[in-house]
Amino acid sequence: MRPVAWDPVTTQLPAAVLWDMDGTLVDTEPYWMQAETELVGSFGGTWTHEDALQMVGLGLWVAAARLQAAGVALNADQIVDRMTGRVQELIAEQGVPWRPGARELVEALYAAGVPLALVTMSIERMARQIVDALPVPAFGVVVAGDLVTNAKPHPEPYLRAAELLGVDIAGCVAIEDSPTGLASATAAGAIAIGVPHMIALDDAPYSVLWASLEGHGPQDLAILLAERAHGETTVPDVSEASAP
Repeated sequence: MRPVAWDPVTTQLPAAVLWDMDGTLVDTEPYWMQAETELVGSFGGTWTHEDALQMVGLGLWVAAARLQAAGVALNADQIVDRMTGRVQELIAEQGVPWRPGARELVEALYAAGVPLALVTMSIERMARQIVDALPVPAFGVVVAGDLVTNAKPHPEPYLRAAELLGVDIAGCVAIEDSPTGLASATAAGAIAIGVPHMIALDDAPYSVLWASLEGHGPQDLAILLAERAHGETTVPDVSEASAP
């Protein structure tokens, strides 16, 4: 089937673009892994890289239960607070680690007038730290892990973001780096772009798989929307996409 071509006159931009944060907008997963390892170690336990990979994309309170099982003798709220605080310290010390092409795409979408929401399972205070580090006030809505009842992979976070922006989720594009996040976005009804980072997305429920956000602009998202409208099925970009 012939791909939909970009026409700036007739091709409609997304109603909104909904961004995951950790691992998608910013490369904070190594900070979380460090915080987890330090926390488990402080209680005499051992936390492996494989253990840390199993936490990618999880809601923080779900993750807290796994850390308790590893020997962390704190309640869930204490774990979330300590973990978040440590990651925020690392961001303050080392700077915001933007993912390749992410900040550029955010700024291009903002300039094009596309509404943006940050949909993260980190808590709001950390999400605001990242949003405030951007050179433009791009994110009109933040949906954080402490602001929803059901964490990803439940569709609530993405549905809530669309509701707060006042847009139809079917006209939205979501950008994610984890199977958990892609499951949430897909279940909500958004077009889901998977951008692999720490873990493979081969079996995740994505609409399209991109190796990176570098080189992609608003027109690429508009084409995905047009393809959905034409009933076409998007496929992985096999020429570039590969899990690290």
